[in-house]
Amino acid sequence: RWPSLLKYYSHSDGVSWLEEYKARHNAGLEAQRIVASFSKRFFSEHVPCDGFSDIETLGCPSHFFEDELMCILNMEGRKGLTWKYYAKKILYFLRQQNILKNLKEYLQRPTDRQSFLEGAVLIDQYCNPLSDICLKSVQAQVDDITDKVRKVLRTKNPRHPSLASKAGEVLIPEVELQRQVLDAMNCVLYEQLKYKGNELDYYNSLNSYIHQVLIRRTGIPISLSVLYLTIARQLGVKLEPVNFPSHFLLRWCQGKEGSTDIFDYTYIDAFGKGKQLTVKECEYLIGHHVTEEFYGVVTSKEVLQRMVGNLLNLGKRESTDQSYQLLRDSLDLYLAMYPDNVQHLMLQARLYFHLGIWPEKVLDILQHIQALDPSQHGAVGYLVQHTLEHIERRKEELGPEVKHRSDEKHKEVCFSIGLIMKHKRYGYNCVIYGWDPACMMGHEWIRNMNVHSLPHGPHQPFYNVLVEDGSCRYAAQENLEYNSEPREIPHPDIGRYFSEFTGVHYLANTELEIRYPEDLELTRATVQKIYSSGKE
Repeated sequence: RWPSLLKYYSHSDGVSWLEEYKARHNAGLEAQRIVASFSKRFFSEHVPCDGFSDIETLGCPSHFFEDELMCILNMEGRKGLTWKYYAKKILYFLRQQNILKNLKEYLQRPTDRQSFLEGAVLIDQYCNPLSDICLKSVQAQVDDITDKVRKVLRTKNPRHPSLASKAGEVLIPEVELQRQVLDAMNCVLYEQLKYKGNELDYYNSLNSYIHQVLIRRTGIPISLSVLYLTIARQLGVKLEPVNFPSHFLLRWCQGKEGSTDIFDYTYIDAFGKGKQLTVKECEYLIGHHVTEEFYGVVTSKEVLQRMVGNLLNLGKRESTDQSYQLLRDSLDLYLAMYPDNVQHLMLQARLYFHLGIWPEKVLDILQHIQALDPSQHGAVGYLVQHTLEHIERRKEELGPEVKHRSDEKHKEVCFSIGLIMKHKRYGYNCVIYGWDPACMMGHEWIRNMNVHSLPHGPHQPFYNVLVEDGSCRYAAQENLEYNSEPREIPHPDIGRYFSEFTGVHYLANTELEIRYPEDLELTRATVQKIYSSGKE
């Protein structure tokens, strides 16, 4: 584990390595204890906001605690799925809390100390907390591109001031010398490295993450503009961000510095291979006239707001992700910057309400909205009433319902927990994690799903299944069949219900087994019968 922990030490530190080892060992035991407790505590519900309270008051170094969580996540093989599931949730929470703290510190700095690149990295880190993304490595990649630009520049003008060792600290005043820098940048970025705007897959969230832009060499106007602007400034050319509608741009001053005349600037389209545009050409780009205010420079906070706004819109569009993780993450980021924005607070409250998670937090958000804008009392009142009902229902729950196969009412149930199945009609692969002796959905769902058109209608066993596309579905028994080629189901919630994949079926974890105590033996017998007959 040393390579991943090396960054926490300095060569000049006088370290007692025995004490460090003891601290790491104890942090490991504490992490294992907490991870093991999560399945029992939170199997029936989403981990609540206060579920992480004992983690926030850790009595051990957080980097050692995180290191143990990484060890759990990196365990080889198909075992420990439940531990991995909760270790991932805890690590996600810890890292996001730390990144939010860094973002708030960043926003409190003077604007001249708010690097656009650092802001983009913070957004990237928050949306991808389990990825190894750090400003230092992103900056190193940008520096590498900058060095390539210098090489091209040297062949054009060996005496160019950007080639000096202190270049970037002093802005180049001459427009012609600045033009040489931009020409060299376009040569390197778009001709040598083949960067381009992602027109074919524009609405992919990867286009917004700066580390992915550097890996894939493609992005959307704002992410490519941040990269372009950063390189230009390192070479002594001051470009400024322009919050142009529908297409983010940069501007380059051709007149007196600080001019308020929009015609004193050339506008640069980093998405369009660094093309330099006039005011009229900017309007052609989006197909309509805009007022002068849209050509003005914006702050780093406003750039981040637009980046997060793009992710918010993508989060609303995503239909396959039933957890709405991108929407939740981008809402967190937006409200970290604008904590009193009523529209986004209401969206967050409605989202949590829709997902049936964190009812206590929903009430806190609604109380905040009411204090900010009393005219929202109608929508707030409706959500408060239904959230309180949700909390009351949760209190009345008597504990897990246990389903015994020996019960007469369950005699028609053919399949069992953990079996890998295939849907006869839609062809998707899935794993069973629950069943009912008959359809338990309401009349509206039954009508919408056209269940009555099935030969056995709603009066047959129905199964809760995790599908390979990440969705959860409720399938009729007559529509499912054994999968002749069982394989792992790549579903984000697989570890919530199962502890291991054997190669042909899943083993229920302790909490699921409590609810279906007789299924394990039936699953093993079924697998033995199907896959040991030579079909395998």
